[in-house]
Amino acid sequence: MAAHRIGELAEAAGLTVRTLHYYEEIGLLVASDRTEAGHRLYSQADLERLYRIRLLRRFGLALDEIGRALDDPAWSLRAAMSRHLGAVEEQLRAATRLRDRLVRVVGSDGADAPLDAEMLGLLEEMTMFATTMQRRISFLVYRDLEAAYGFLAEVFGLGPGRLDRTAEGRAVHGEVHAGDGVIWLHGEDPDFGLASPATIGAATSGVAVLVDDVDAHCERTRAAGATIVQEPVDQPYGYRIYSARDNEGGLWSFMKPLD
Repeated sequence: MAAHRIGELAEAAGLTVRTLHYYEEIGLLVASDRTEAGHRLYSQADLERLYRIRLLRRFGLALDEIGRALDDPAWSLRAAMSRHLGAVEEQLRAATRLRDRLVRVVGSDGADAPLDAEMLGLLEEMTMFATTMQRRISFLVYRDLEAAYGFLAEVFGLGPGRLDRTAEGRAVHGEVHAGDGVIWLHGEDPDFGLASPATIGAATSGVAVLVDDVDAHCERTRAAGATIVQEPVDQPYGYRIYSARDNEGGLWSFMKPLD
């Protein structure tokens, strides 16, 4: 059977050549052969293994678990799928309980306003339903909120949102957008123990943002004046990532899944 080169395989699977290099680095998919010049050649068996890798990724398995699934005869795909099924079924049961409660309340013969007991029951079901928390908003603390707002938008390329000021013109609240999330910017507040990394001399948290092209984003932020603390690298948990500091020492990571 014909052997396949890495570019051909990457295009067919919808992956990047870098991803296939990473798969080989972690032992997940190693080319069966090489040309005299050292180029990788993939066999039919390699193609079948890649198909199984892609299939298992669709089940939400991490790369290390996929490796065990393919190489360890004691690993059970059925057991992993059973765990996944159990979690999905619990979500469905919670949704069904909430639906049934709503049907009873809406279809009751009482007044327009449901009874207190019905409302209490509805609130309990909503609390038990997994999707009660609909959105998360992170906030970061800065000494100079307005300067941070400008840096994050201009250097990191985050979407500029609102910037609220007092009557005297001092910025007191800012918002920037990163993909599907919003990040609030907050000034320092000793009463709540809130301080900028620039004040305490250390970052106690960080922000990770998914981008389309890690290497290109890194070069853009470097050119714009950001301090790069970690060059782009493929991590064993399945992401290519680089890290940089913002203008007050906050740690930011920009990443993309390897598949």
